[in-house]
Amino acid sequence: MATAMTPRNRAGRMPVLPARKMGTWKMAYADFLTALMAFFMLMWLVSGVSPESRAAIASEFKTQSAAASAAALPKVPDEAAQLFSLLQLSETLKHAGDSVILTAEPDGVRLDLVDTSGRPLFESASGALTAEGQALVSAAAATLAPLPNALSIEGHTDAFSLVKAGYSNWELSSDRANEARRLLEAGGVTSERLRAVTGLSDTQPLDAGQPHLAQNRRISLKVHLATQP
Repeated sequence: MATAMTPRNRAGRMPVLPARKMGTWKMAYADFLTALMAFFMLMWLVSGVSPESRAAIASEFKTQSAAASAAALPKVPDEAAQLFSLLQLSETLKHAGDSVILTAEPDGVRLDLVDTSGRPLFESASGALTAEGQALVSAAAATLAPLPNALSIEGHTDAFSLVKAGYSNWELSSDRANEARRLLEAGGVTSERLRAVTGLSDTQPLDAGQPHLAQNRRISLKVHLATQP
């Protein structure tokens, strides 16, 4: 706050000093001492607890934290959980490492085959799969062929635009989905099990905040639950 001062004096009047609020620091100091006393009281109480009791208290907090985390997870049917566990045990998918992302969903299990910098799945700006991409889709086919579940195939791209006239990310993602379909069928997945083969362009990135990531260039295989119509 600015304060204006003037040198003029008026006869018969003494200048009045501005009033000051006193004692506010005392209140802050008292709050500090109260908090400090509470801290020392807590430390004194904890020091008197046996190691076994402290371990029991810590275990109780961990249990509550785990229960809260479990409650925050999306609910999936038992059939989806069993299907997820089955696919998780697949040795062929395990060998793919970070190129495979497995996700349990309320209506099935999603198997994302993603492009990485060390293992590109697709030729640049093309629907054609690389040798690594063909091997990965064939590995997925070997895992999915024995199952009775229906499948949906989605092709995805990153958010970079193509320079080829008349050929956008929509055509590119559709070509990738159909390329995966052909390999899946060659690997034993019958066409009767296919519900949809769709190109989704860059509309569904894995991370909405980073649409240009390499992982967004992917094939997504939705394994539907057997009980779903």
